[in-house]
Amino acid sequence: MIYRIVVRGELSERYAAAFEGMKMEAGSGQTTITGEVVDQAHLHGVLYHINSIGLELLSVESGTARARDLDP
Repeated sequence: MIYRIVVRGELSERYAAAFEGMKMEAGSGQTTITGEVVDQAHLHGVLYHINSIGLELLSVESGTARARDLDP
């Protein structure tokens, strides 16, 4: 399932390793992290990374895979 996670702040590419395999798009004071999450444990891992680096979580949305979401 594809997830779209939004955090406060515009993250630089140095944070990409924490969200390996996911697309990051920063702008307007927030960063959107989009990508496939294989199961609940994976989702909890991504949310743990967000918390452990001190980011403020704004939203989490799940949906079906769309080519637009996964384009680099």
